[in-house]
Amino acid sequence: MNTILVTGADLAQQALDLLADYEIVYAGKTPTEEDLVALCRAHNPVAIIVRYGKVDATVMDAAPALQVISKHGSGTDTIDKVAAKARGIEVVAAAGANAAAVAEQALALLLACAKSVVQLDARMHAGHWDKATHKSLELAGRTVGLVGLGAIGLRFARMADAMGMRVIGFDPFAKNLPDYVQAVSLDTIWRESDAISLHCPLTDDNRNLLNAATLAQCKRSVIVVNTARGGLIDEAALLAAVRSGQVMAAGLDSFAVEPMAAGHPFQGEKHFILSPHIGGVTGDAYVNMGVGAAKNLLDVLDRDRRKAPAAAAPAA
Repeated sequence: MNTILVTGADLAQQALDLLADYEIVYAGKTPTEEDLVALCRAHNPVAIIVRYGKVDATVMDAAPALQVISKHGSGTDTIDKVAAKARGIEVVAAAGANAAAVAEQALALLLACAKSVVQLDARMHAGHWDKATHKSLELAGRTVGLVGLGAIGLRFARMADAMGMRVIGFDPFAKNLPDYVQAVSLDTIWRESDAISLHCPLTDDNRNLLNAATLAQCKRSVIVVNTARGGLIDEAALLAAVRSGQVMAAGLDSFAVEPMAAGHPFQGEKHFILSPHIGGVTGDAYVNMGVGAAKNLLDVLDRDRRKAPAAAAPAA
């Protein structure tokens, strides 16, 4: 029986049902490169479903039968796509499977920042009543700038528009945008946004997109939300901007190094609202991502299987 390696500890039953003809091997919750290499050498999988950890050239070379790497979600930055292409291994992603979940998390972080939800909760539990002294930020009528207008960004845009916000966005690949999203340049995003939310993949070109220079171009007291990839933000620059008041608050669900280690500079900072990269972790998204990953890899394997006889046929 052909094997599929899952770089995680589980997979939705609906996805397992689709993969019933394959042996499923799990790598555990926090697989290292050494773990994945050992499992690939032991089982020689035809496909890998990527949940956690990184799949690089070393892992690929340990699995000569590998035909497809399928992402359990939309972000493929943990897969070495250049190495995969060089080895004829297809990389696919379950784009949009967790769009609703991540967009809702981004909205939750935006609202928590604007309404001081975490700080007021802590004060209430400590016995304080700050009604006479506290002022929250009203989002209606303000501008939110989105970097990335894929499935998640557009879902978030629809919710922001419903709250009466002006929505501007930058995405060089987006087409046929809805009327409530105004396409603008990055410079306009920095200059005009009262809140900025990141929804783009991480690439070599946009690493540290939010840095000391770009944050300095923003309105004072801007809110920053990131549910995409931590590498999009220069974390030291963001910390300095929050401490100076240039950034009013930051709501973050992703970080440059994950999991976040004890003693990270963001920990204990009252104007940071942090969540452990769980934007896409809902019951519904778990099923959608698993089913999407399974269907995507089956499409590749079935296609390659259909091609195989023709490729093996002798020339006339």
